[in-house]
Amino acid sequence: MRKSRVAIQGIQASFHDQAARTFFGNDIETVECNSFDASCKAVCDNRADYCVIAIENSLAGSILSNYNLIKNNRLEIMGELFLKIELHLLAVPGVTVLDITTIKSHPIAIRQCADYLSANPQLSVVESQDTATCAKTVAAQQPKDTAVIASDVAAEKYGLNIIARNIETHKKNFTRFFVLSKGQQIEEKADKATLCFNLGHEPGSLVKALKVLERNLVNISRIQSVPIVGKPSEYHFYLDVEYIDKYIFDNCLKQLNKKTKQLVVLGEYKRQEFKLKSSKTINN
Repeated sequence: MRKSRVAIQGIQASFHDQAARTFFGNDIETVECNSFDASCKAVCDNRADYCVIAIENSLAGSILSNYNLIKNNRLEIMGELFLKIELHLLAVPGVTVLDITTIKSHPIAIRQCADYLSANPQLSVVESQDTATCAKTVAAQQPKDTAVIASDVAAEKYGLNIIARNIETHKKNFTRFFVLSKGQQIEEKADKATLCFNLGHEPGSLVKALKVLERNLVNISRIQSVPIVGKPSEYHFYLDVEYIDKYIFDNCLKQLNKKTKQLVVLGEYKRQEFKLKSSKTINN
């Protein structure tokens, strides 16, 4: 039986790789991509069965462009997961913190370590590819003055030493990921959905839409507005909603459709409990 092919942004030991293995288990084939767009396209082009894509981080905030990628590529959200993000300073064996003049990592990982970097202004910070790719590159080039911000899984995978542990600004640091597929795969026990709609420019239009959800006992756990490209002052609204009864929720969508424009259900899936699973538990 063929292994499931899962597209990820990054390479082995990246956080996307760890998220994919948390959701599907280790018996998968990862399709490594250099961007979020490329990982979505891998599913569209049938080079991957699924895609795992970050949607928000507790420190860096939402990745708004990824909502549009999901919608524009007509992918379905079939699941979600939360992954605890622990970031360390990695270097080749024999190098210490005192030897370091440059730190490389992914821009989001750098933002998550702002306090540590502010406390060490003598260090030059260089934005680069995903954390695992940075680790692999340093392992190959063996520089004596460069460290990377990455996970302990990346350190083990690429033979680097951890020279400073847990340098993330906040220890309750997590990233939420969506699991995407090409066709509709509604989880039998689905109790959460992600919606997208537009609104007319009338006073109270958003309030009227939200009232529909309230009347049907649908809880809004998250709402984001994303500018529509080429249409100044117009926005897509993306909502994560939680429901109890599927029949009531379906009727709610019919009512909501009358109060909004271009209502799209991006996916229905099982709500995950907010448990910060450490990356240390992932075996690659």
